[in-house]
Amino acid sequence: MRFSTLLVLAVGTFAVGADGFILNGLLPEIARDLRVSESVAGQLTTLFAVTYAVGSPVIASVTGSWDRRVLLGGGLALFTVGMAGQALGTTFAVVAVARVLAALGAAAFQANAYAVAGALAAPEQRGRALATVAAGMTASTVLGVPLGVLGGQWFGWRAVMWAIGVVGVLVAAAIPVLPQVRLPVVGLRDRLAVLVRPAVVKVLLITVVGMFASFTVFAYLPLLLGSAAPGAMLSWVLVAFGVGQVAGNSLAGRGTDGFGPKRVLLLSLAGMALVFALLNWAALTLPTTLLIGFGAGAFSGMLMVPQQHRLFELAADAPTVALGLNGSAIYVGAGLGSAIGGTVLAAAGTPWLAPTAAVIALLGLLLAVKTTSSAAKTPIPA
Repeated sequence: MRFSTLLVLAVGTFAVGADGFILNGLLPEIARDLRVSESVAGQLTTLFAVTYAVGSPVIASVTGSWDRRVLLGGGLALFTVGMAGQALGTTFAVVAVARVLAALGAAAFQANAYAVAGALAAPEQRGRALATVAAGMTASTVLGVPLGVLGGQWFGWRAVMWAIGVVGVLVAAAIPVLPQVRLPVVGLRDRLAVLVRPAVVKVLLITVVGMFASFTVFAYLPLLLGSAAPGAMLSWVLVAFGVGQVAGNSLAGRGTDGFGPKRVLLLSLAGMALVFALLNWAALTLPTTLLIGFGAGAFSGMLMVPQQHRLFELAADAPTVALGLNGSAIYVGAGLGSAIGGTVLAAAGTPWLAPTAAVIALLGLLLAVKTTSSAAKTPIPA
């Protein structure tokens, strides 16, 4: 598999990831501009997540026979339209509609990017191929989010939306140079059949819980850090988080290929539970905030590669379906984290966000221990 193909797919996931996560750093500015509360503005992340989760299986079913280049390019084109709508929107309702369009475009692109990478890679290199494409998502945290926060402070949050849209246009222009790729055609009935496989359902549930824990904190990070990272200091914390994600993603790719997905998955969830439990204490000073931010990024960055690898093994007959469902699970978890985090914020206050996330991550760890142990004893349906 050519590295140039992985690179184009990774840059596309960078653009999608930047839009998915950058609102967290710009939340106060967006809330002021649209004249809504920060908890209401945070629901723009929930809206994106729900739209992606619902749209991904529908898009995959309708476009099953398409050349992947058409779907990847079309998805980025729709995503770019959504970015322009967010940049131009002057009311919460208009920005919300634009978020829906961007989410539909992201759903068309992202699941297929992972499916193409995983299908073209040799089995012994699949973890690293998936990690390369996922590196675009983690790089969006390292570069996109901190630069977006600074850009929002210097030029306004709308300029940041335009910049992400430009990246989407450039990647869409590069899609035609990719090799033609057609994956097995999978109808809605086959997709639902994969969904009801017990082993697949358990993997998807862990994805939901892991993202649920992460976004309970990450969606409200500027508020949670408070005085420990005011103004531009928030960008440095996000850089630490992003560098940690890059490191965790890279280690996950090599670790999954070398030691198997189970060990990497358990390490990810255990580490997330630990760092979230320590987050309120760490947020008292900037140095400890940077350290815990790196740890949070590293452990959360390890989650997706072993999950995707497990789905390739459990649904080898329909990997596109399984990865599409995992993409939906990612955004279901993100939406739950944003929504429940907003509820916790409104009802109990900022100090309860991190402990809530730690408990959710711990539940995910217990679930992973149970399901990975039973999976080793249970035959996988063909």
